[in-house]
Parts: sequence; C-alpha cells; structure tokens
Amino acid sequence: MAQPNTAWDHHPEPLTVTSAPAPEYGSGSLADLLPTLAAGLGVPGMTAAIPELTPADRNCVFLIDGLGWEQLRAHPEDAPFMTSLLATSRGGTGRPLTAGYPATTATSLASVGTGLPPGVHGLPGYTVRNPDTGELMNQLRWQPWTPPGAWQPYPTVFQLAQEAGVHAAQVSSPTFENTPLTRVALSGGTFLGRLTGEDRMDLAAEQLAAGDRSLVYTYFAEVDGAGHRFGVDSDTWRGQLMYADRLVQRLAEQLPPRSALYVTADHGMIDVPFDEEHRIDFDEDWELSAGVALLGGEGRARHVYAVPGAANDVLTCWREVLGEQFWVASRDEAIAAGWFGPKIDERVYGRIGDVVAAARDDVLLIASQREPKESAMVGNHGSMTPAEQLVPLLEVRS
Repeated sequence: MAQPNTAWDHHPEPLTVTSAPAPEYGSGSLADLLPTLAAGLGVPGMTAAIPELTPADRNCVFLIDGLGWEQLRAHPEDAPFMTSLLATSRGGTGRPLTAGYPATTATSLASVGTGLPPGVHGLPGYTVRNPDTGELMNQLRWQPWTPPGAWQPYPTVFQLAQEAGVHAAQVSSPTFENTPLTRVALSGGTFLGRLTGEDRMDLAAEQLAAGDRSLVYTYFAEVDGAGHRFGVDSDTWRGQLMYADRLVQRLAEQLPPRSALYVTADHGMIDVPFDEEHRIDFDEDWELSAGVALLGGEGRARHVYAVPGAANDVLTCWREVLGEQFWVASRDEAIAAGWFGPKIDERVYGRIGDVVAAARDDVLLIASQREPKESAMVGNHGSMTPAEQLVPLLEVRS
C-alpha cells in the first residue's frame, strides 16, 4: 500500500481476495513502531522497520484508542493541536500507518507491544476459536480464562528494552495493570496507574526524563468508547476528541530534552446505520448459519468456524450471499494474501476461521442473539477500509 488511498479506488464485483488492501507489515504497520524505536535505542535484535523515523534517546508512544487517520482529518476544529501535527506523521511524510488485520484493539495492542504481526503474536481477532478447547476466546476480555504465556509466548519490546538497560514504563488506567492482555502485550518495565488523563501525561513526561534512554507508553480509551456508543460524529465523540487533543498538547509541552513523542491509534471507526440493509443478522439468516459451528470476530471482521467437512460449502455460501460487500476468503487464502502478516505460527493457524470475512462496504454482520451488546454499537471497526485501517503517527520532538 504505497499510497493511503490508491488501493481502494477500484472495487471489482464480486470482490476478490487479492483486492483487499493488506496492511503494510514490515514497513509501515503498528507492529513496526516499537521495534523501530527500540532499534534506535540500541536494543539487540530490533529492526528499524519504519525507515522514515529518526532515532531519539527518549521515546514516548501515546495511543488514543479509536482515533483513526480519517476521523482526525475530518475534525480539525475539534483537534487543533493534533491537526497542526498532521504533516509530521510517519517521519514527516504526512502519511499514516496501517493498524493490521483485524483493526481491533486486542490485536493492535498485541502488535504494538510485541512488535509482531497477528499471525505470530496469536491474537488475530476480537474473538477466535481456541483449537485446544473448541471454545470461542474473547481476547479483549480474556474470557474464558486461558494461560496467557501459552497463548502469547513472545517477549514484549518493553521487556527486551528493559533487559538492554533502557528505562521502560507504561502509564495507563489502574484497571489495566494486571489484565492478561496487558501481560501478553504491554508488560515489561514499570506499570504506573493513574486515573485522570492529565496525571498520565504528567507522569509520562516524568518517566521519559527518568532515564538517559527511555521507552514510555501511555493510553487513552474514551474516544473509542464514545464512538462505539454514540458514533464518530456525535457531540460526545467530539468532546472526547477535544479532550484527547488537550492531553497531547499537555504532554508535548513537557517533553524533556532529546525526546520524541509519537501519537498513534489502534484502529479507526465507521458508523453503520440501523437498518436491515446495513446490518445483516447472522442469527436470523439460515443461509449464512448453515454448516457454521462457531461465529467469531466482530461485525466487520468475521472468523467463521465450520462443522467438520462443511468448510467449502460455507465458503461458497458466504461468497454468494456477501461477496459484493465483504472480502470473503478461506483461511489459507487470507493467509496467502498477507492479511495476518507474512508468516503464521503453527499455534495460531487454527485460531483463524475456516472462512474469514472482512467488510468493504458500510455494513455489519451482527449476531443479535449471541452478541446483543456488540450488535447495538453505533461505531464499528475491524476491516481493511481506510476509515478503520489507517492510523496517525504524529510526532513532536524536543
């Protein structure tokens, strides 16, 4: 994806697997950010995969959950400070990163923290099948409980940086300190919990200054929450964007010498209308449910697990029913197309659906009975469209 928009200009009908714009793994995805920063700090084994970035002694990543590139560009009046930084994105190229597939929080946070694509770190969706138990595993809420170290065995970049003598810290809500997702994705160094955004910004600046070489991560969730509940152009969402903008400026104004602040996100978001044309209900559709043992993922990025022997029939049916609105692929086709990265670990292979469906149009495949809360959300994400996939990488240096 050399340019952000060119891959979406042509929409073949029905959609082919190869027409889906796979993320820029290895050169411009979220998974490449921390390895690039750590390489600049001299951490062994790390590669500067994003060539546009210039090393700094002190690096801070501020991740604003749900703030996609397109949403930020569409609201300059609500985010004047971040808007003023758009030209700095991705090392001054003015270009975004890609989140990775699916563009969802658990997957993206694991990509950020481990520096690995989903096919390797093994969190390839909101909910995926655990091949060992046959159950759906919610990787955001970690339900049912699964041993974290077995599910994601690789060290995080923070752990590797700490071992190399870099001062590593995460500053976030105290709620996240001991969660399994934090353990597998963001552990290493010191976790510091603060309730208010202002306190997090102040402490992140202090932590940057605490080492000659520093790697600090901080996080703000409320933009995403407002988008899910009220939509990405609601007054509530705009209010959270305004607050996030002030937080970015607060942190930027406190950077110690020799620092680089990077503001990014885990995914973007789109609003989907509440009607039968835009919200297809799996629980009410006998064609789509035929032969399906488990429905995973989320409304715009589905993992479909077939009953034994039915995978080909399910793939054929889903293509016939959804093929003009979704990219519908078999597991092997999605892997070959690079949706989950350039390689797939053996332990991850069975977590990916027999059929993988990614929305191109402004549609959802909801499940009103088995997923009532998710099915009622206004704002949604997960797929490979620009609104969901592209995220900023704004930069401030001191």
